[in-house]
Amino acid sequence: MAERTPEQPTADMDLSVMPDDVWVLDQARLVGTALETGTTDSIAVEYDGTHAQLVILTTTGARTGRTRQTPVIRVEHEGRYAAVASKGGAPTHPAWYHNLVANPEVLLWDGAETKPYRAREVHGAVRQEWWERAVRAWPSYEGYRSKTTRTIPVLVLEPVD
Repeated sequence: MAERTPEQPTADMDLSVMPDDVWVLDQARLVGTALETGTTDSIAVEYDGTHAQLVILTTTGARTGRTRQTPVIRVEHEGRYAAVASKGGAPTHPAWYHNLVANPEVLLWDGAETKPYRAREVHGAVRQEWWERAVRAWPSYEGYRSKTTRTIPVLVLEPVD
């Protein structure tokens, strides 16, 4: 019996139940495209009628210590960024969230520039402010929130001087 090849996510997929191998392959495809073109301007996502640009986070693995590159929705405000750990509304946090909590120093690649940032999880009114920005950038976040019982973490990435 032939092994099933994971497919690329489509607009009608329920991302909260998307198998991890599909997530990994799609992220690798997006990172590969950005590497080939030299810019994250070449990668975007479309889902449920919404189009959004992506940025790439380079994190250090919480358990392995290995470098990981992960595309996330671009949510920028006054030189700071938000990383929303939605995983499409899945019941568990994405792996990159654990990496950022364990190792908050990150490189963020936006357009043709890569700069160092420090991540911190936000709560209360600050989280709400960033959540609203994130929903403006990617309205599907609201739908993801309704699919899960967990509070979707929001991390703010601040430039390191």
